[in-house]
Amino acid sequence: MSNTSAPERPQPGKGGKPTLAEFRAVAHPEGLLDRRSGEHWAGRIYMRRISSRVTRHLVDAPVSPNQLTWLMMLTGILAGAALLIPGLAGAVVAALLIQVYLGLDCVDGELARWRKQTSTTGVYLDRVGHYLSEAALLTGAGLRAADLFKVNGGTAWMWAFLGTLAALGAILIKAETDLVDVARIRRGLSAVDDSASVPRASGVARARKLASALKFHRLIGGVEASLVLLAAGIADAVHGDLLFTRIAVAVLAAIAVLQTVLHLLSIVLSSRLR
Repeated sequence: MSNTSAPERPQPGKGGKPTLAEFRAVAHPEGLLDRRSGEHWAGRIYMRRISSRVTRHLVDAPVSPNQLTWLMMLTGILAGAALLIPGLAGAVVAALLIQVYLGLDCVDGELARWRKQTSTTGVYLDRVGHYLSEAALLTGAGLRAADLFKVNGGTAWMWAFLGTLAALGAILIKAETDLVDVARIRRGLSAVDDSASVPRASGVARARKLASALKFHRLIGGVEASLVLLAAGIADAVHGDLLFTRIAVAVLAAIAVLQTVLHLLSIVLSSRLR
């Protein structure tokens, strides 16, 4: 959750640390939780409530916001690696690490706003962290489905390929969005406004609205994918094999490919590139 500018910082409460209300007034500026595409649903529902209680105790800690962003990145990558742990334990550890990743994604920006240390480097690292973490999780899911450490051999590498395909799709979808601003800025234009994201073609606009209502594309996001894989891991533990993890990987790969194409079309046919 990227760093943004903050209002004037108030004086801290007793004990040298700000009260929760004082901290949130700066760390959660007006409109933060209502951003159309910048705030994850888990952040709005529960993580911002947790993260702010943690971050206010870090205001004087010898750690920088960018260091926390690096830690966020590492945690997300480790979540993908955790899926290589056999059995239900791997899915559980991965889901827990993704929650820590999400928490750090909130904490780094909150600390930066409180200290007035928001930076272009912080925004850049935040984006790279999301690219790497989601790709690692989906790649790990594919390797898990391939039963990489199967004792008697016969690894089903098709599942590893599908996981990698899902990871590639997740990266491309983010890149398609970010490259809009790259293209505009290289032409000397300003960054795009939300209002320009509506497709000009009515048919594409209706398809985009339907996809937004169904929200199926969110399943390839880190939090959602980790929960899907956790549910599949539980089902596998009952069933006694990797059937449900393999179904999950195939579905995630299909969603990633479809969403990559649809997202690209929605951008090209919108006013964002005009």
